[in-house]
Amino acid sequence: MTNPSASNQLRQRLALYSTLSRTITHFTPAEGDIVRMYVCGPTVYSAPHIGNMRTYLFADIVRRVLRFAGYSVRAAMNITDVGHLTSDADSGDDKMAKAAAAERATAWEVAEKYTNIFLSDAERLNILPMDLVLRATQHIPQQIALIQRLEEKGVVYRTDDGMYFDTSFVPDYGKLTPNDTREHLRAGERVAMGEKRHATDFSLWKFSAPDAPKRDMEWPSPWGVGFPGWHIECSAMAMEYLGETLDLHLGGIDHIPIHHTNEIAQSETATGVPFSRWWMHGAFLTLEGEQRMGKSEGNKITLDTLVDEGFDPLEFRYLALLSHYRSPLSFSPTALEQAANALRRLRHRVAGLKKAVGVEAALPDTPDSPYLKRFVDALADDLNMPRAVAELWQLVRDPEVDDASKLSLILAFDEVLGLDLESASEESTEIPDAVRQLAQERWELRSAKQFAESDKLRDEILAAGFTVQDGPEGYQLVPVND
Repeated sequence: MTNPSASNQLRQRLALYSTLSRTITHFTPAEGDIVRMYVCGPTVYSAPHIGNMRTYLFADIVRRVLRFAGYSVRAAMNITDVGHLTSDADSGDDKMAKAAAAERATAWEVAEKYTNIFLSDAERLNILPMDLVLRATQHIPQQIALIQRLEEKGVVYRTDDGMYFDTSFVPDYGKLTPNDTREHLRAGERVAMGEKRHATDFSLWKFSAPDAPKRDMEWPSPWGVGFPGWHIECSAMAMEYLGETLDLHLGGIDHIPIHHTNEIAQSETATGVPFSRWWMHGAFLTLEGEQRMGKSEGNKITLDTLVDEGFDPLEFRYLALLSHYRSPLSFSPTALEQAANALRRLRHRVAGLKKAVGVEAALPDTPDSPYLKRFVDALADDLNMPRAVAELWQLVRDPEVDDASKLSLILAFDEVLGLDLESASEESTEIPDAVRQLAQERWELRSAKQFAESDKLRDEILAAGFTVQDGPEGYQLVPVND
């Protein structure tokens, strides 16, 4: 469906922001048409919330844009099912063990349960499946081998509770973080010292406590029975499958000061080459533009919560497209309802185009068009998805573009947007129960000649994205055709 000329234009002009360089520069992979991309995946100790899923929607857009540009993307993502402690200070319980105790299950059962929930949520959001989904517990030998490699470099030391990386051997430690954050870390204000030589040192391997019951997840190692630290898994697995230097490494902005900083330190110390050519980070989802959503903040909303309230998961995807990935996404019920109304109208328009063109009709190749050029312009501008969505709506409303060309362009745009517009039909334009109820109440008021009250309900229905078409025998609800 993609226009070859558009793909070539996007490839020539695609510019992405890198957290490491703090600049937007033209993106090119190291090896021709192949992009090696790694995404920091979930820690599977509880169900993901929609703030988590915003990060994976961002990663999905990156991948879709690269494919739109004609690149072959080899994408890997980890599943952290061991080693992520409750404190960035390398202290506290392993999050998996803590969740297992709370649920009276094994850590393995907890990991399987929440991995499946995460993968299901990703599918419902139309996130493309990763080429490689890598579980930390299935790559213990690779992690041990990487720690041994670091030992040979002389940057590992032993404490009573584990093996640690000595960050004093890394002159540019913290280069991913802004200068003020770097100084904050060096001052030791965030992390406790314990037996660490330096405040920023971090664990590579944690020992199982000798006087504690046997853990669900522990392995023998050259240093003693225990389990890997959180950071070592991503370096070991990424390099195992994608090589020592990645093209893209993605995650949320909360990964910048600790997790990704430590990945860089251990990976580049081991190999002597850059770990990733681009580092990209998505901003938080906030509630009403205020507090960030997070498990630790106790304000999580899951995808199931939205579904139970009558929303389609793709309506949340549409909402996420309306904010640039480096800007906070302000979530509110009103914002989601507006996004839902817009997507319903869009589906209704696409369904109308499909009906007009004919279900069996062969669509023309995606034509060269000013709309396609401007859509590519938006993608090339560091993934400016709000501009891309605005361009889509301009196209939808343009009466000068013939139906077949319009439909072809819309479906090409949706290769990036991921809204599943190809399946739009008149039957798929669902009318919320609340809107149906308002329409019925309005009809009864109108039948009773209470026109002022019925007009108020008509306005509420219109605000929800529908118009009421009255007839002698009843009424019909139709999405607003804007």
